[in-house]
Amino acid sequence: MSLISLPISPIATPEKGLLARIRSATTELSRAERQVAEFLLQKPHDIVSMPIRVLAQACQVSEPTVVRFSLSMGFDGYKAFKLAFAKSLATGIPYLHLDVNQADSVRDVLPKVFDRTIAALMEARNSANTATFEAAVQLLASAKRIECYGLGYSGALAIDAQLKFFRFGIPTTVFCDAHLQAQSATLLNKDCVVVAFSRTGRTRDMIRSVQLAKNAGAKILVLCASGGPLAELADVHLSVDVEEDPDIYTPMTSRLAHLTYIDALAVAVTLVRGPAAIAMLERAKASISELRLDI
Repeated sequence: MSLISLPISPIATPEKGLLARIRSATTELSRAERQVAEFLLQKPHDIVSMPIRVLAQACQVSEPTVVRFSLSMGFDGYKAFKLAFAKSLATGIPYLHLDVNQADSVRDVLPKVFDRTIAALMEARNSANTATFEAAVQLLASAKRIECYGLGYSGALAIDAQLKFFRFGIPTTVFCDAHLQAQSATLLNKDCVVVAFSRTGRTRDMIRSVQLAKNAGAKILVLCASGGPLAELADVHLSVDVEEDPDIYTPMTSRLAHLTYIDALAVAVTLVRGPAAIAMLERAKASISELRLDI
């Protein structure tokens, strides 16, 4: 059961999101090539039916410029690029969020944010590793204690995880303060699992807390971007590689991808733990039914 900014590289695959590659590469292109990139970002579906001559005219550039753009993106010509681009659109990235700018009206904001979120979640789903997800589920299902760690905006993710995971019937707590994390981490043992959340996987205090927990014998489940030192400490690492606009201070789409993983883990662990866990969820739900108004 699974649910679920790249530098330009000739070996990157369309499944990682060719739209995202184009967007991240725009600053490295020539002025004329950038006109092609901007057209594709604004009207990604139009290119599917466009021969090179029509695309060049639409971008107000020459046909050789379109060829050079294709080469810059790591392909051996326009035909290969167009085929890969169409495949990228067809494999689950239906929309591209264009950054909201001062020229936009308020009515532009809602569809742009929705489109960006849809694209990010689809890309996260397509890149999810089923085997790793199943390993994370087994880790949580066999835990005798679960501690959820997050700092800053990732603290909200840790809180959400604790609210979902305590319903397994496993003692579960959350710490969003680095000092409390460090103290609690030293008291853990081999029967405990730490679930650590981070967008970048490079927060010093989080790395220290997780290292302390690992030294104490606890198992480590990490949800963060690939390639950081936090991921290297994990017994199981769920990669949450979502392109995030560096000009936006607060995490947006990456936060939603994390939350989706939390929901998927909660559902899967309940299934693995069987009828007793489902009965426990039913009792928890029944206990709050009287708090709602009858309609």
